[in-house]
Parts: sequence; structure tokens; C-alpha cells
Amino acid sequence: MSEVVVKAEIRQSTKKHAKYTRWNGMVPGVYYSRGEENINIQVPVPALHQLVFTSEAHVIDLQLADGTSRKAILKDVQYDPVSDQPVHFDLQGLKENEKLSIEIPIVLTGGIPKGVRDGGMLQHFIHKLKISCLPKDIPEKIEINVADLGINDFLHVSSLQLPNVTIVESLGSAIVGVMPPVLVKEEEAAPVEEAAAAEPEVVGKGKKEEGEEEGAAPAKGAAPAKGAAPAKGAAPAKGETKAEK
Repeated sequence: MSEVVVKAEIRQSTKKHAKYTRWNGMVPGVYYSRGEENINIQVPVPALHQLVFTSEAHVIDLQLADGTSRKAILKDVQYDPVSDQPVHFDLQGLKENEKLSIEIPIVLTGGIPKGVRDGGMLQHFIHKLKISCLPKDIPEKIEINVADLGINDFLHVSSLQLPNVTIVESLGSAIVGVMPPVLVKEEEAAPVEEAAAAEPEVVGKGKKEEGEEEGAAPAKGAAPAKGAAPAKGAAPAKGETKAEK
């Protein structure tokens, strides 16, 4: 595992001083190790960026302004919720024969998986794996080849082979997989003809057609129905006489 040299200054442990530290382009932090007193430190922003924005874990060679140095790892980083820039960090000291817990980045290799070329979607579920080991056995990163993953294929924590390392994760957890494509069913508009045919037919209440309703006057020039009185003022039919007054 590669080492990164970080030069740090010892700072006062007050909130007011931490604020001034950030204004001066420095990031406040703390170094701690079992059996030692905590040391409040500050480092330039670029020095911390090389540890945070990377896909590898590093052993830190912490060199203090008083001329002393210590081996450490980056244990925790706090970020500003607005700018997403680091505002505080913790370094944990390393002891040669003492195991420690650390998160190691997972890097996917092998290019585009087979399942993605077939229309699936790659899902990366675990980006850092928590492990426990001696400082000399810390891996820089964990590489996983995803080239042969087909649709509905997944790689789990249990499939990893890491020598001299204890994995502190559920062995059944999926690290990466290829999900099947999501099919969106489009609703087709019904043709106008089908829409018209779907409309219910209006059925008349009676069997008589228009103009034949009961009590309706006959059409002009048509003979009145049998037994029906002629319309008022209408001439009597041929052969009939007017009713006497």
C-alpha cells in the first residue's frame, strides 16, 4: 500500500480558531491513537483533497511542524452541506501489530458488462467495503471485473477473496449487478371508428315514428285515422255531410 506525505501544523482546539483556519485556506483535523494524547492539527486544502477525492486508500506519513512524524490513515471526513467541501477530518494512528477497521474503495473493471450491452442497467450498490486487518495488509483498492455480468447477474460480498483480511460486511450483500431493462407500456389511442362504435345507441321509448304519436295531427293532405274526428275547420271527406247544428 502506497504512502502519502502530509505536512500539518499543530493548532489550538477552539471553535473560533477552527473558523479562522478555514478562512486561511486550511482544514482543521485531529490525530488520535490508542495510548496517546489527541493532537489538533490543520493542513492545506489540497493536501486533504489528495486523500479524499481518490479511488485508493493510502497510509499517511503525517509530518508535524515540531519535527515529529506518525503513520496514520484517514478515518473520517466531514463536509459542508452547501459547498460539499471538507471542513474537518480525523486521522487514526497505526500500530504495527494492531488490527484496525478501514473502508476500502471498490473499483469496477472490465469495461461495459455483457448485460448492459443487451439493454440492462448496471447498478453499483457498495462503493466502499469495510474490512479489518493489520496495517501491512491494507489493500489500496478492491477491483471487481464486471465484463461477464449478464442481465439479472449479481456479485455479492461472499464472492470476494481478500488474503489476510476480515470483511466487516454482510456476506449476502450485493456489490454490483445488472438490472433488467424497464419496459414502458405506451397506451395506443383508439381509432375514431372504434370510438364511435363504442358509443351506446339511443333507443326510442315507443315504436311509433315521429308524427305518429298518440293525439298528434296527421300530416297535411293525409286522411285522418279511422274513427278520428277531422281537424277543426277541415273540409269533410267526400260523401259526408256536415253535422247539423
